[in-house]
Amino acid sequence: MILLLGAQSFQRVEPLENILSQNMAPLTPRLVVPIDVKKQPWEQKIPLHNRWHPDIPPVADVTEGKLFRVEMVDWTGGRVRDDNSADDIKFMDLTITHYLSGPLRIVDTEGVPASPGDLLAVEICNLGPLPGDEWGYTAIFERENGGGFLTDHFPRARKAIWYFEGIYAYSPQIPGVRFPGLTHPGIIGTAPSVELLNIWNEREKRLAETSPETLKVCEVLHQRPLANLPTPENCLLGKIQKGTTEWHKMANEAARTIPGRENGGNCDIKNLSRGSKVYLPVFVEGANLSTGDMHFSQGDGEVSFCGAIEMSGFLELKCEIIRGGMKEYLIPVGPTPLHVNPIFEIGPVEPRFSEWLVFEGISVDESGKQHFLDASVAYKRAVLNAIEYLSRFGYSKEQVYLLLSCCPCEGRISGIVDSPNAVVTLAIPTAIFDQDIRPKHLRERPGPKLIRLPDLLSCSNDGHLPVTQDQSGRSVP
Repeated sequence: MILLLGAQSFQRVEPLENILSQNMAPLTPRLVVPIDVKKQPWEQKIPLHNRWHPDIPPVADVTEGKLFRVEMVDWTGGRVRDDNSADDIKFMDLTITHYLSGPLRIVDTEGVPASPGDLLAVEICNLGPLPGDEWGYTAIFERENGGGFLTDHFPRARKAIWYFEGIYAYSPQIPGVRFPGLTHPGIIGTAPSVELLNIWNEREKRLAETSPETLKVCEVLHQRPLANLPTPENCLLGKIQKGTTEWHKMANEAARTIPGRENGGNCDIKNLSRGSKVYLPVFVEGANLSTGDMHFSQGDGEVSFCGAIEMSGFLELKCEIIRGGMKEYLIPVGPTPLHVNPIFEIGPVEPRFSEWLVFEGISVDESGKQHFLDASVAYKRAVLNAIEYLSRFGYSKEQVYLLLSCCPCEGRISGIVDSPNAVVTLAIPTAIFDQDIRPKHLRERPGPKLIRLPDLLSCSNDGHLPVTQDQSGRSVP
């Protein structure tokens, strides 16, 4: 910078960081949570956690406006293997769900942390699988161990392995299909305050104490509990040493990460990819941001429960603190100012498809029973209609079920006011198949139906599970 004052000139020396910022490309994002996929979650250099609690200590400070990188294990911490069996799915211990990276304490440029009542804007700048670990999996849980949206139709554990070729995924277990992934984090959220944590635990405890016979999904009693309450079993609390008095107290309070809540959390919104923003409420000093459960791709609803293409991965993020943003932008729907929900801004990057096959469902179940404006029943019908249809093109119904969980299909509530039927649609991009799946005159079909093998990876039969009967009338061990 040159200043001219009369006949004399003076040169002002700019600070080095200003010169660098004006004349150089941005620095490589700072890695705040590294992951070694060869190590167990509790062996990582930076400790991970699998619960929500306000007292889990932050593992790093992040300054707003600065680009940083977070790496994550897959949601099981490496317990699902790239092999030829679904035994790891069948016997999965679901008390261990979701290993999260963080918490991260967010501060402004003056070093002042985010405060309760602020809004934290988190921008997803880049993301993907961890280098050297470019594969993922989709699975159906055993009916007696988690089940899924269609557990009454598909009670046995199955698994498909997916391999990545750049932005594309393909599976040896579901041949003839290849699609670009809309990669996203399944979980991103802030820590709850003590008051909010108590609200969660009290309301979920009341639900868990309700008779299961009165609360069903699509009139089917799944094998999962109505709510997953705090438990010390397999609890990981970051820097808090297991077995200490503090750990025992927190482990009996800390919320499970399975459902999405007011803090964001496990929302499984497939469009939160590059360029997206998440506006999260801040409940504790520093916000304590955590993320995990990376997905290479997912269909709306993740219907098989382990239904995305699950993988290890990384996020490159930037944060902004909007002071007082909760009161300004988040209107509570509930008895306290804490009963709010995040706002999500979808980014500009997503796969482009021009042709879709759309399946409709109404709120009438498989037995013919009429339900009143039940969107869950209607979506179940739409998914079942799609499964029945696509199974005519050489796929097993289990293969289609998993495909609809992880491919970039679009679920929509098309009608929710016209009594008695809710109308829900499921749109499937036709370009992901290597054959034409549209209805056509039988005389136009080019020869016999294509038989596609192999089927999904199955699990062993240990003889201990009860014999049940699925909707097709087959006896299934």
